[in-house]
Amino acid sequence: MLGILGRMGFVVGVDAGGTSTRALVLDLDGARLGAGVAGGANPNSHPPELAAAHVRQALTAALDGVDPAKVESGVLGMAGSSKLLSDPAVAALFEAAWAGAGLRCPMRVVTDCEAAFATGSASPDGTVLVAGTGSIAARIEHHELVSTAGGYGWLLGDEGSAFWLGREAVRATLAALERDEPDDLSNAVLARAGIPDEPDVPRRERWRRLITAANGAAPIALATYAPLVTAHASAPSADRIVTAAVRTLADLAEAARPADDRSPIVLMGSLVHAHPLGSRLKRELATRTSAPVTVATEGAAGAAWLAAVKILGDSAPRPT
Repeated sequence: MLGILGRMGFVVGVDAGGTSTRALVLDLDGARLGAGVAGGANPNSHPPELAAAHVRQALTAALDGVDPAKVESGVLGMAGSSKLLSDPAVAALFEAAWAGAGLRCPMRVVTDCEAAFATGSASPDGTVLVAGTGSIAARIEHHELVSTAGGYGWLLGDEGSAFWLGREAVRATLAALERDEPDDLSNAVLARAGIPDEPDVPRRERWRRLITAANGAAPIALATYAPLVTAHASAPSADRIVTAAVRTLADLAEAARPADDRSPIVLMGSLVHAHPLGSRLKRELATRTSAPVTVATEGAAGAAWLAAVKILGDSAPRPT
């Protein structure tokens, strides 16, 4: 707990995503002291009260056994941070959650892109491509986001994201029912929607039931179909979806970078780890650029490192 400048203290980082929230406590040498996990905390896809409660829950778990008063710096990396920063009522909920966990240091809010890039690279400059429930690419300079490509949310964009994959899987299944051309993906989608393959149920009726099931759930629930695409990637419809996602995500990363840029590219999000989409995306980027491409695994670690940089500068030890 005695940092490189001979001082005692801790830092905390939070990665508040659409499906889960992770909090991490480090000492000033980068050693992990505690971690906590809770439900999603994006105030765009969850009621703000619930999102803030999940942040407090994750922080409380991470701070178990640690004196919160000794936390000198904290960073909250969030998908949907624009709502938090622009809506005083939402900001107040998250400030209350922060203080409710016992923290006295200010709550510094950054985008999930900044936290993700800091997780995968110590470079102050580069590009981050986030492919999870949503999708966005961002240009990072001096550890701060300066421009983005995509990231419009499920209603307006998020191409190549888990939401997009899930929606495309449902659309492909509807088309398969129309043409009577089922494959492993369409069968899996119908099973996931609770629509059994019964000989006496006409295809048109199964088509109707799938539309009803998809429209009857919250829009974000379409993301739950995404794992079926990668699990059945050899199915013709799934292969087409994966191919389109890889191309779209690589285009998104390129759109966020100056021409001939050689600074690092950091990949973050559940789809980056989903085989074969993640491996195909890395190969696609390798054909387009000679820049180093790394994969970040924990946005909370990047947020905590940014909190340490606030105290120690760029010499802050990386999380161990």
